[in-house]
Amino acid sequence: MEKEELIELQVSGMHCNNCALSVHKLLEKKGLHDIYVDFANDEVKYKTNDPNSTPSIIKEIEGLGYKVSEDTAPIIEKAYEKVENKFYFSLIFTIPLFSHMFLPFHWLHNPLVQLALCTPVYLLGFFHFGKSAFHSLKNGIPNMDVLIFIGSSAAFIYSIVGTVQNLGPDYLFYETAATIISLVLLGNVLEKRSVSQTTSAVRDLMLFQEVKANKMENGEIIEIHSSEIKPGDILVINTGDKIPVDGEIIWGEASVNEAMLTGESLPVEKSKYDQAIGGTMIEKGSIHVLVTKTGKHTVLSQIIDLMKKAQAAKPNIQKLGDKVAAIFVPIVVGIAVLTFFIAFYAFDISFQKSMLNAIAVLVISCPCAMGLATPTAVMVGLGRAAKSGILIKGGHTIEEIAKLKFMVFDKTGTLTTGNFKIKSLECISISQQKAESIIFGIEAYSNHPIARSLVKELSSKSPEKIIFTKVNEEKGLGMSATDTEGNSYQFGSKQILLPEEDSSNYSLFLKINNILVAKIAIEDEIKPEAANLISALRRLGIKPILLSGDQKEKCDALAADLGIEEVYAETMPHQKLEIIDGIKKRGKTAMVGDGINDAPALTSSDVGISMSDSSSIAIQSAEVVLLQNDLLAINKMLKIGKHTLLTIKQNLFWAFFYNVVAIPIAAVGLLNPMVGALAMAFSDVIVIGNSIRLKTKSL
Repeated sequence: MEKEELIELQVSGMHCNNCALSVHKLLEKKGLHDIYVDFANDEVKYKTNDPNSTPSIIKEIEGLGYKVSEDTAPIIEKAYEKVENKFYFSLIFTIPLFSHMFLPFHWLHNPLVQLALCTPVYLLGFFHFGKSAFHSLKNGIPNMDVLIFIGSSAAFIYSIVGTVQNLGPDYLFYETAATIISLVLLGNVLEKRSVSQTTSAVRDLMLFQEVKANKMENGEIIEIHSSEIKPGDILVINTGDKIPVDGEIIWGEASVNEAMLTGESLPVEKSKYDQAIGGTMIEKGSIHVLVTKTGKHTVLSQIIDLMKKAQAAKPNIQKLGDKVAAIFVPIVVGIAVLTFFIAFYAFDISFQKSMLNAIAVLVISCPCAMGLATPTAVMVGLGRAAKSGILIKGGHTIEEIAKLKFMVFDKTGTLTTGNFKIKSLECISISQQKAESIIFGIEAYSNHPIARSLVKELSSKSPEKIIFTKVNEEKGLGMSATDTEGNSYQFGSKQILLPEEDSSNYSLFLKINNILVAKIAIEDEIKPEAANLISALRRLGIKPILLSGDQKEKCDALAADLGIEEVYAETMPHQKLEIIDGIKKRGKTAMVGDGINDAPALTSSDVGISMSDSSSIAIQSAEVVLLQNDLLAINKMLKIGKHTLLTIKQNLFWAFFYNVVAIPIAAVGLLNPMVGALAMAFSDVIVIGNSIRLKTKSL
């Protein structure tokens, strides 16, 4: 099976959610998925197994009347193409035309003057809405611009007939046609500006990459842009500077603000050999950094990529709105036609009034609010989570989070600190110094929390250096190695022991040439916030479960301390998968692990949560990555998920309620088309405003 690829395009000419829906429906018809269309930022994203199809997809989108570029740089619109300028232009003519209804200027009542004022506005609307309507009909995916075009054209053409035949003011609707176009353009402007506030998270992150850097070259310091930095360069970074890319500190000390990455406001102290992460800022100090990663390989770029992919993954609840929007336009046109015929023929209402009722139905029925209900809430929810150091992979994950019934925890480095100490070391046939040297040498090749802790503790004892020619790590078992003399070494859990070999009271074992030579007992401490999280989960109706490869005695003791009733201990990676699959049958299940050893279980669960690990493995395996080593971030994640889903439901309710109530009111003649156009515009803004509340809403 070919690997899916995320395609990103810049598409200009999209002015509202109507345009976005047209592009979205086109891409769906092409069999693409995880489609994300952001008209406010001219972005289109989708996943495909065939990236070679991109040129044909671009041609199809351009067939809808938009400009497309594969370059990620924004397309610069010409002044006359900007929806804001179109609105201002229409307003110049619409205000005097509309004012004839209440100002005593008799010349404004002249049909020819009204025609002259309305024509520029109508022509603007004809090309703005008509082009979109025509292309959407040609491609079999009618959008809301069809309704706007029909409504404004009906009013304009009927008015021209009234003018030519001199039928009097009762047959003139020039102000209706112009006002509809101007108000819908106003709605587009407000919609675009409001939506841009909901998609700010990725833009904010990308701004961290746009910085200058001081590069040391031939003893001199030269200023370059971050895009010019290459691996191997040495950068000089001082107080107040942003670290532009990832690297290793080779000189100096500094207090680094990593709030961008972790959401933690307290600075982190960094010194020689520590990692420097691009996008973070030095609050105090001066350092020299050897560049190790640039471009898409940096942690910040991976986070941005994760956020972009998250935008493309929509929740299942959005499918309801999509299905309604797909059949909405033909239904509304039918209702409008039916409204006219029933009013004119059945109730003997005047032709003028019947026409106005039909136009009002067309104008009031815009389902833009339904189309905006889900993506705006998801964008704000994702953005708020990201600013708290919680990366959530898309709307579908938010919906899963809100429905969780079980949360499975790994033990080491998750519920415990992962800072291990050697409690006791029993040597059988070698000296303690020799055992420590072997353990130090072999564990230096592993990134497991236990290995890192042992290496850190044993490094202070100046261990003898042992050269290994081959080292392997087998998840769930431990490390194996071979030295220059051909001796084989094994260091790991009791799974490496034979049945007759005693493992009581010890956690790790060292073998040389398959002979047991040392046993180690280690101890770990429970994270201080673990108990609070377990209590919070119970209050939310989520059952905590412990799943670990560690010894049963240790797992039972930890579970007893935290109040976890369901425990699975001494499990191998493949057994974890089976257990997760069994729990999933009981309800929605989250797995919390370190993102490396638990990668298969994280992937198998409904929601995989990686703790404090920003490696590529963690980002790929988990649906949620917690960038700060704080279990209580899970509680915040659950609240954000719950409130985001609640906001989506509220938005969909108001969007449906608006159309269900407004269409009958318009059909019976209680709603003027101009009022309908204004109400339609502000219905979008109300839905967006409800989504924006998520930014500051108390959770």
